[in-house]
Amino acid sequence: MERFIKICLTLVLSCVVVLAGTLWVHGQENEDDGEVLTGLYARAAVLADGENGRILWGKNEDEPMAMASTTKIMTCLIALENGNLSDTVEISDYAASMPDVQLDAIAGDHFRLEDLLYALMLESDNDAAVAIAEHVGGSVEGFAEMMNARADELGCSHTRFVTPNGLDAEGHCTTAAELAKIASEAIKNETFVKIINTASHSFPNLEGNRQYQVNNKDSFLQMMDGAFGIKTGFTADAGYCFVGALNRDGRLYISVVLGSGWPPNKSYKWKDTVKLMNYGIDNYEKQAIGSDGLDAGILTVSGGCREEVALRVDCHKMEMLMGTEEKGEICVVKDLSKEAPIAAGTQVGWVYYKINGKIVESFPICTMEEVDKKSYGFCLEEMFRHWLTF
Repeated sequence: MERFIKICLTLVLSCVVVLAGTLWVHGQENEDDGEVLTGLYARAAVLADGENGRILWGKNEDEPMAMASTTKIMTCLIALENGNLSDTVEISDYAASMPDVQLDAIAGDHFRLEDLLYALMLESDNDAAVAIAEHVGGSVEGFAEMMNARADELGCSHTRFVTPNGLDAEGHCTTAAELAKIASEAIKNETFVKIINTASHSFPNLEGNRQYQVNNKDSFLQMMDGAFGIKTGFTADAGYCFVGALNRDGRLYISVVLGSGWPPNKSYKWKDTVKLMNYGIDNYEKQAIGSDGLDAGILTVSGGCREEVALRVDCHKMEMLMGTEEKGEICVVKDLSKEAPIAAGTQVGWVYYKINGKIVESFPICTMEEVDKKSYGFCLEEMFRHWLTF
């Protein structure tokens, strides 16, 4: 028995070493990925599974870079999560002073928040972005704090927002990998998806003396079947940028290209995006990984009123985009024993889903019941019980 426990401990420790890593799986640019991706114009690029954010392929995906108006993906998401579409938003002098692209809204005029979100995402209006930020966050600075807090929630440690519109500013940056993660989160919002798929939107100011129309500038929507977004961007520092989304036969892809050329090469971002999406379509299919329910076993307890306690894990089967040569597996890492007292719900391990040795999802293993520490009274009671049975 002792030898068996030593073997189990060795296996668990070995597994822990193998599993040290991140839940955000990164690809690499290499020759095996095919010549189709070696000619990308973008300085940084990513292709990701849109349902869970797993990176399928990447080029300089962890390098912090300027992101231009792709910033507005987070701006829109924060506004949808914290504002009401029917809110009345006033255009401040500062918002009205923003450079092109702009709605040309007049300071002092009022708009519905929903209408400004269409202006933000379809035409990329910078004045709309600032007005939204001031309304939802109280100020541009306050809104930036909200954006950064949301980025932190998503694990985007290399992303920092300074402006709501993406105009070049010191410290305003992201990575291709983290921008894909933000986009994957944004497209879970139905209103966000509705906005980015709208061809045009007309609306008045609430004073009723001016009429506006915004048109969708995302040409990718007409380039591939299943394309549904997301956002273009350009500044002198960032170059041409684009975050794309495509749903083909139930397979959801997110692409990101940053620094995909500078004027006059406006079409490079579209060429890069189509290459990335075609690579995903040709090389990745949905495959099942994991299990609906898993026997987590028991935990040996020392110094407790009981010698063991049952464990549980709430895992479930998942479908993920996987390459033809990729393999999914389940790995269980947990404590073999623990000293009392132990509270119910105490985490004692993890179930990891892995693809090619990389963690893609994790589920905590917890105790089902509490176990009290042995007390003097408990020991006397046990001695008395044994005496009676004797």
